[in-house]
Amino acid sequence: MCGIIGYIGKRKAFPILIKGLKRLEYRGYDSAGVALINEKHEMNVYKTKGKVSDLEEFVAHKDITGSVGIAHTRWATHGEPCQVNAHPHYSSSGNLALIHNGIIENYATLKEKLKLKGYQFRSGTDTEVLVQLIEFIQDSKQLPLLTAVEIALRSVVGAYAIAVLDRRYPDQIIAARKSSPLVVGIGEGDFFLASDASPIIEYTNKVVYLDDEEVAIIRPDEELKIVNLHSVEITPEVKTVDMELSQLEKGGYPHFMLKEIFEQPNCLNDCMRGRVNTGADNIVLSAIIDHKEQLLKARRFIIVACGTSWHAGLIGKHLIENFCRIPVEVEYASEFRYRNPVINGQDVVIAISQSGETADTLAAVELARKHGAFIYGICNAVGSSIPRSTHTGSYIHVGPEIGVASTKAFTGQVTVLTMLALCLAKEKHTIDDAFYLQLVRELSLIPEKMKRVLEMDTKISQLSRIFTYAHNFLYLGRGFNYPVALEGALKLKEISYIHAEGYPAAEMKHGPIALIDAEMPVVVLATRNAMYEKILSNIQEIKARKGKVIALVTEGDEEISRLADDVIELPKTIECLEPLITTIPLQLLAYHIAICKGKDVDQPRNLAKSVTVE
Repeated sequence: MCGIIGYIGKRKAFPILIKGLKRLEYRGYDSAGVALINEKHEMNVYKTKGKVSDLEEFVAHKDITGSVGIAHTRWATHGEPCQVNAHPHYSSSGNLALIHNGIIENYATLKEKLKLKGYQFRSGTDTEVLVQLIEFIQDSKQLPLLTAVEIALRSVVGAYAIAVLDRRYPDQIIAARKSSPLVVGIGEGDFFLASDASPIIEYTNKVVYLDDEEVAIIRPDEELKIVNLHSVEITPEVKTVDMELSQLEKGGYPHFMLKEIFEQPNCLNDCMRGRVNTGADNIVLSAIIDHKEQLLKARRFIIVACGTSWHAGLIGKHLIENFCRIPVEVEYASEFRYRNPVINGQDVVIAISQSGETADTLAAVELARKHGAFIYGICNAVGSSIPRSTHTGSYIHVGPEIGVASTKAFTGQVTVLTMLALCLAKEKHTIDDAFYLQLVRELSLIPEKMKRVLEMDTKISQLSRIFTYAHNFLYLGRGFNYPVALEGALKLKEISYIHAEGYPAAEMKHGPIALIDAEMPVVVLATRNAMYEKILSNIQEIKARKGKVIALVTEGDEEISRLADDVIELPKTIECLEPLITTIPLQLLAYHIAICKGKDVDQPRNLAKSVTVE
């Protein structure tokens, strides 16, 4: 995905755009660029390979005047990261500049047609094809920019969020979206445009989220106008964004990832606020109140998600099946959408996505809706596409997550899935009242227990120095902790670039045990629960082969502590809630190993925060 920012009004555009790009850099950081129209109606386009800071250096001593502009930070899809492929792209005449998030799937066909018309191309991107197409339509038919954009977008196949400038008409920005997020901020006589609300909130909390195939005509001192691709006007729905500027800053932490790890106790309190009552003896979810019949009559739940959200879904499967006695399938959204799945009106599909914009998950939601399934969304980003595409759902309310490697979103998703499972189980009478009460009370105590785990940060930091040499890691867990092993391995891969695999501990003997030697660190989730004796046996097998064991154990454990090379003691909790505790040290371990290796933990190579294109 990429980051889009635009401004039109009376202020200087460049400082707003550059600050916005920095807030959006988690969405893409291999190149950046800006297009500005100055008072002489000249279009200045500056772009460079690298991060936003490189763009700042590049424009030093250049003309950055103007009160209208668009800017972009890129995560490459078509064309390698380089200055030529960076956005904005401009038309042959230099009149138009365009920024784009998404993929134009039929760009090659369009490009060949434009070449026959005499158009030449500078870059290897699909985006340049779109800006040249818009100019061709505009010039050949003598049409206004808005109409040319509408016609061009009717002929493209794929996903897009775009913003277009025409230097001859410096009093407008034309923006449009399909399957990629775009939000317009409404100020006092000025407007802001962005991929999400984070760069806008400093200036206004009034926003309009564009829907698919909607086009915004943005002019200062005029009402925002929105039309569809056939020029039919649509009344904008203005919403208020509940976001604090402090949530977008590091707040004294060296990295967003570390800040977000430490935010988790407060985030889970926010997630549970208004849902777990003050007496901690009941859970209320408005989605279950409002849609009780559809949820209770479900014959099957299907969880669709990607990456970290998929790991949360695996924990959700354990919870729902354990407490609600309903079969649950967990699917990679990318596979689900393409394998002609069997879905019917008695199914409930739970779509999990931090951003609410994940392309594969969105497509899975659309497929499930067409087959009559009831759709429940679990998202973090208010107003994003998945909440608008589902029948109901629950926000996780953990605040903006800027670090590319997800941390607080994972525990927020697991918390919502826990509340959903318990709430449904109570309504279905499939859980003992006393056990339900015990679980609700223990869930309310999890944030305080998380704080105790976070106090071990210094110890984990020191421990991490031992493992910077490692080329491979193995993570083992059982039951509720097996998905945590997967998540721990993913975190290490994402930010340290060390190869790591998560496995159910019992599967070790079916292959991975061949890898174990004195050079292989093995992280074992070995808390004292129903699987304790089995995990103990697995650790003995590892030690017999000289493997190095880092064990996560329950406070006071002596048996495993004697066997393991290193031990991290964790507060005791009920087995089904353990993932909320055991995941914290794995996040810290990955973070500190990556820091020791000198890696950029907030913006790891080749990764973007949300995958909004296939």
